[in-house]
Amino acid sequence: MLARCMAAAAKQSSETSLDALEREYVASHKPRPAVYWGDLLVCVALGWSAFALAVASWGPVAWIAFAVAVLALYRAALFIHELAHLSARAVPGFTLGWDLLAGFPLLAPSLMYVGSHGEHHKAHLFGTAEDPEYAPIAHWSFARILDATLGLLLVPAALIVRWGALVPLGLVIPPVRAFARERLSTLVINAAYERKPPLGKLAKRWRNEELACALVVWSAGAALALGTLPLRALALWYALLASILMINHVRTLGAHRYENDGAVMSRDAQVADSLNLWGPAWLRPFTALAAPVGLRFHALHHLFPTLPYHALGAVHRRLMRELPVDASYRSTEAPALASALRDLAARVARSAQHAAP
Repeated sequence: MLARCMAAAAKQSSETSLDALEREYVASHKPRPAVYWGDLLVCVALGWSAFALAVASWGPVAWIAFAVAVLALYRAALFIHELAHLSARAVPGFTLGWDLLAGFPLLAPSLMYVGSHGEHHKAHLFGTAEDPEYAPIAHWSFARILDATLGLLLVPAALIVRWGALVPLGLVIPPVRAFARERLSTLVINAAYERKPPLGKLAKRWRNEELACALVVWSAGAALALGTLPLRALALWYALLASILMINHVRTLGAHRYENDGAVMSRDAQVADSLNLWGPAWLRPFTALAAPVGLRFHALHHLFPTLPYHALGAVHRRLMRELPVDASYRSTEAPALASALRDLAARVARSAQHAAP
């Protein structure tokens, strides 16, 4: 009994210390609106300009423009992760601005992440069946991982149906609206996750965002029918969104170890299950392209989830300078995304060997 009490007290003391440290870092690293707006505006301006050039061009110019559009709009799209942690007063108007510039045109409005992502950070839900962004992938087969990855190629079509067909149907058939909101409105890894219905002001926001996406789909359809929007633009939009989804999925595979089997994990275990992609200096710019907007510091984000993305690099470097050599946080480092994926593949292979009769 005494041992259990001492262990509980030590855990509580450790978590209290981490909470105090997080408050210290957050107090000294406030979200900087100029950084958020500047970063987003550069990304969307570059991304949509490059996309327009890709639509209007052929040959190498079109390919290069398309690649630039994918990388720029991928970075812009991943600001949805910041939206899930930002208070409305921290960067005024940013959620609406992001939806208008990236979320609605990509048919991935902020409702698909804001609200559900918090479940991934709840200590009693992380890694369990109720976590929308975790699955025991390290225990899957390679075939299942490949199947889940290739399935993303169908997501742009599914989003067109989700907003273009199910939104108007849901207005007259409430069960359709309830099903779509529960199972087809969240960016997930855990396919069994069921979203709770939005309430109060959030319900109104959902309705507005759903209608906005429906308007985008129907406007594009009308423009195609009238001949004012070339079919090539739709095809490249589909390829653009599919590319963003595929890159993000690969990045996500390197964000955690994915070994938990559904049991509740301690805070230390949750951080240990997460990875920071921090390798040699020459490799970091490429890592930042694959895991932008601070997502290469995924373990640090799980340690201090309220830190703004632009502060994560400085805080990580400080921790690595000041922590003792044997600190468990140091074990969260992976040299690059490729090495994190190799490690995941090795865990999948070991799991398959243990499961074999």
